[in-house]
Amino acid sequence: MLKSLYDWIISLTQRPNAVWAMAAISFAESSFFPLPPDLMLVPMGIANRQRIWWYAFVCTIASVLGGIFGYMIGALLFDSVGAWVMNFYGLTDKMETFRAWYQANGQWAILLKGLTPIPYKIVTITSGLAGYSFTWFVILSLVTRGARFFLLAALIHFFGEPIKEFIERRLGLTLALMGVIIIGGFVAVKYLF
Repeated sequence: MLKSLYDWIISLTQRPNAVWAMAAISFAESSFFPLPPDLMLVPMGIANRQRIWWYAFVCTIASVLGGIFGYMIGALLFDSVGAWVMNFYGLTDKMETFRAWYQANGQWAILLKGLTPIPYKIVTITSGLAGYSFTWFVILSLVTRGARFFLLAALIHFFGEPIKEFIERRLGLTLALMGVIIIGGFVAVKYLF
């Protein structure tokens, strides 16, 4: 069953609109959606390593645009949409503490959390809520999201075939690891703040 799911995902990467679907996921993940674009970026890059740099660029730009949307949620719509997102992640009761810490250390939050599996939407919404400099938010988001996606692209570009073989031979383990990383990011948000 896992092999057929994997084959189906790989077949999706060959469709003409796959890049735009990946961009939509990257945008949404930065502001409200729980799943990262890596779930499409990795198989798309493995299936077409010549275009991995383009895919990383698309993920970066879409993620930053989604981050801007998340920033606006925090700045303008926190009482409705932002509070709902934070409640979804179980962070509503910690928002004031996090906002105070964030006002003093926002640049480190953006740079470090943009590279980790900790949901980036928490950073984007909190940036808007805390009134962090919009210009610096965009610049730091470009740096950190670009570093994340281009580092992944470099790994796929240089080690794509061994990565593909590893995934195909150990598909269950690979999917379990991805699940642990995603869930670990959510758990880290809940207990580190």
